Amino acid sequence: MTAPQRPDAAALDDTRRRVEDLVCGLPGADRPFDEPWELRAFALAVAAHNGGHYAWSEFQLSLIESIRRWEKEPDGEPWSYYAHWLAALESVLSGQGTLSQDTLEERTRTVLATPRDAGHHHARRDPVAVAPARAA
Repeated sequence: MTAPQRPDAAALDDTRRRVEDLVCGLPGADRPFDEPWELRAFALAVAAHNGGHYAWSEFQLSLIESIRRWEKEPDGEPWSYYAHWLAALESVLSGQGTLSQDTLEERTRTVLATPRDAGHHHARRDPVAVAPARAA
């Protein structure tokens, strides 16, 4: 016999299915994320939408506008879908007042000034010692 599912677990399952559908529909769905920041940008946009910070259609329009601006600059930056994704997210959140340009610039400076391994992004391969259990 299976235990009854909690209502919030059902909502999480539904959210996971919707995110999987979104990921499968992305360009290059066989490997949609080339860099860790792309996955984080994707997850942030989905989380902000699910949190009610904006309508998905508003984000889509902002993404389309970001890509259109890029297309009009033939000698501009190289193509990066998630750079446009991030620009769209910034635009929508700053337009809503959720994220100010000053806050965004300050956070960006902080992140860029932080050494790469400061957040423990480097694998540690030192052996771990475990003390044997003591008899009571």
